[in-house]
Amino acid sequence: MASLPADSPPLSAKSGRVRAARRLARRVYRGEQRRFLAEGPQAVREALALPGCVSEVFALPATAERHRELRGAAAAQGVPWHLVDGSALDALTETVHPQGVVAVCHFLDRPLADVLDAADRAEVPQRLVAVCADVRDPGNAGTVIRCADAAGASSVVLAGSSVDPYNGKAVRASVGSLFHVGLAVEPDPAGTLEELRRRGYLVLAADGAGETDLDDALDEGLLGRPTAWLFGNEAWGLPAELAGLADHRVRIPIHGRAESLNLATAAAVCLYASARAQRRGTA
Repeated sequence: MASLPADSPPLSAKSGRVRAARRLARRVYRGEQRRFLAEGPQAVREALALPGCVSEVFALPATAERHRELRGAAAAQGVPWHLVDGSALDALTETVHPQGVVAVCHFLDRPLADVLDAADRAEVPQRLVAVCADVRDPGNAGTVIRCADAAGASSVVLAGSSVDPYNGKAVRASVGSLFHVGLAVEPDPAGTLEELRRRGYLVLAADGAGETDLDDALDEGLLGRPTAWLFGNEAWGLPAELAGLADHRVRIPIHGRAESLNLATAAAVCLYASARAQRRGTA
């Protein structure tokens, strides 16, 4: 491990570096700079595991001491590590109880074709993709990314007018998974589905009124194929014209009295069903 540099006095909220990083809280500025803020030791750890992802780190002195392995990883890559005081950390974070460290990271999204090509080249290709169409809540978007990562999906596509994946709440909700999966941001949901189908993916729309029951799809072997799950808006679901582009509309059976499942829970159920089927087929 490279030796750690000598400490400079902590930066305050008035520091030019802190003020520049703080602007990344605004989506317009993030888009211009193609950089975003990742808060907390877990997110910073995962970001530093991607060479070239992190451009600089800000941390409280106590956090830097407690997480010396993060500072060492930053030093090994030549990533500047700035000690900051409480006012600076408050300026850089959105949470009530900040975790003491924030990284400035480069955007992670790539064109859909590049993301799918990378998945195909993986040592163990994972032919499972989550597509979010017009998902507006950043917490939901981040949680779907986390669920997709946990289920072993290779990629997540935020399509249409979906929320910015670099929104602070979305980044926190992903709990580091944003740095694990391939990410594409595509304005055209229909075009996204067309490309996935062209590459051999079965497109399944998660739809409470779907004609296919998820349990039946699993039992009949439908989920063992390369699959792209399509999830819609939290409030109104999938437009009929977009759901109609799927190969099947799949409903999750409700065995109790709940009216429905929320988006993130539905995504977890569907993705894990596919993960189980795909792993059963390769066992």
